[in-house]
Amino acid sequence: MDTYENEREQMVTHQIASKGVRDERVLAAMRKVPRHRFVPMDARPYAYVDSPVRIGRGQTISQPFIVALMTELLDVQTEHRVLDVGTGSGYQAAILGELAAEVFSIERHPELAETAEEILSELGYENVQVVVGDGTRGYAPAAPFDRIIVAAAAPSVPQALLDQLASAGRLVIPVGPRYSQRLEVWDRQEARFKRSTNIPVVFVPLIGEEGWED
Repeated sequence: MDTYENEREQMVTHQIASKGVRDERVLAAMRKVPRHRFVPMDARPYAYVDSPVRIGRGQTISQPFIVALMTELLDVQTEHRVLDVGTGSGYQAAILGELAAEVFSIERHPELAETAEEILSELGYENVQVVVGDGTRGYAPAAPFDRIIVAAAAPSVPQALLDQLASAGRLVIPVGPRYSQRLEVWDRQEARFKRSTNIPVVFVPLIGEEGWED
């Protein structure tokens, strides 16, 4: 018996759908994925509250609304191949795994990547692969990607991520100074890109060659 099922339903109803997320596939994924499995044991009482939760190494699992909003903006289809930059806990990768054909998730901290990979495997996400590396450089061995999502804030959009978008691909990423960003959506049509902005957010910094220095 899933003792957290009611908490997930309350999370979706009061934290996500009530704030304007309407994509039924995204809402179904948020109802299904056991968010509590992706936070440390001592933080499980806070797994379904509407706030980020620390997971170690200075990283966080984003608040449920932000995960849902970014996933809705990404507009993932069942045939898509997705790059998830900043695996962290693995929760976003699991949500994507419910929606896409294949997910590659890249994390710079080996210990976080290992823990996330173990949880994803235990939960049966065979379509999600976790790799260790510099997420600002994307993941060239599996490029191009139909969708790319970034769970850390960049000072500007890494060119490598734009280069690894397929034609008609989409990138969702927080961009701005370290303590104040906006979500940006980048759509590619052949060699041209269209940028739009969404809500203000605050994410941990995207560290790497095309991001912030450590």
